[in-house]
Amino acid sequence: MSLTDALSRIQEIQTDIKQVSDPTPVAPAATTTSLTATPTASATQFLSALTSAQQTAPTADASTAGLVSNGVTGADVLTDARKYLGVPYVFGGTTTAGMDCSGLVQTVFKDLGITMPRTVGPQSQMGQEVPSLSEAQPGDLIVEKGNGHIQIYAGNGMILEAPKPGSNVVERKEWLSEDQIGTIRRIVPATQTATAPVTQTPAVDATALQQLFAQQLGQTSQSNSLAALLGGAQ
Repeated sequence: MSLTDALSRIQEIQTDIKQVSDPTPVAPAATTTSLTATPTASATQFLSALTSAQQTAPTADASTAGLVSNGVTGADVLTDARKYLGVPYVFGGTTTAGMDCSGLVQTVFKDLGITMPRTVGPQSQMGQEVPSLSEAQPGDLIVEKGNGHIQIYAGNGMILEAPKPGSNVVERKEWLSEDQIGTIRRIVPATQTATAPVTQTPAVDATALQQLFAQQLGQTSQSNSLAALLGGAQ
């Protein structure tokens, strides 16, 4: 939910409050119950709208159709991968406790909001193919023939990989020859271009929304309650 949607929702809440403030004559007991229950329900709706407005965009799925355009570049891939240098090789691992070659790839792209398959075979089909090692850019994926191994290209003939049992994630000179490489895949653009703009979601000013809501209720205590519930949302 965007900031505009959140404000629209607050307008609906304001209408509900106005209706409660000028109710159709009913039995006293019913009127008292309505006035007591409405602020609590409205506060819940307000918090729900605010939380939805502050949620981040969903992750993008890598596909065989082309590059992922979510603002991430190959340089971002390499920067994130370097966080895992020194992590021990563990077959099937995907955490800092240990990871294998495809686990490293999946984890790095997950960090950047991109969902990748778990194993080398499907990973080797994602994105766009790069014709040769000489055309590879940092962040590209280099796959060994037979899908036995996958690396992240670091530029200048270097690669970053989780090599084998007994070793750690390392950045070093490429050891695969051209005829040992099955495919090179580019998942995200090497650099950010105008055709792949970064979409930024306007920040939600929690304090302003909180004050607006409290003013409409005409209850200072309601504002204090929201402040306590929102905590560090500002």
